[in-house]
Amino acid sequence: MEQFSVNQISQDVKKAIDYAFKGKFVLNIYDYFKTIEVKRDKVKEFLESSTVDEIVFLIQDLNEYLIGGQDSDHKQLREAYGHIPKPEARKIKNYLEQILDDAKKYHYDKRPGRRSKQSK
Repeated sequence: MEQFSVNQISQDVKKAIDYAFKGKFVLNIYDYFKTIEVKRDKVKEFLESSTVDEIVFLIQDLNEYLIGGQDSDHKQLREAYGHIPKPEARKIKNYLEQILDDAKKYHYDKRPGRRSKQSK
């Protein structure tokens, strides 16, 4: 199977994030990596990419938005995310965290010397 580039993976993840902000959670990154048979080094490259940095930043923003507050930072977050009800913002934050957790899990599961259960 053709090896996907980290750029292609990042584009697909960004599309999934756009969908998440529309209330559609379409990407299970672990299954996605498994389906396209991504190599461990590509997953590591993805985990070190600016896309993951953006996801971490979004998670932090959404977390602060959910906490709330009256200072200028929280007012900016209300302007940015105020159109999203807090329960929906919580779902999006959890979804983004799941993307990162699943990518890390896939990277861990693909350590050298591991056999798949089917090869026994």
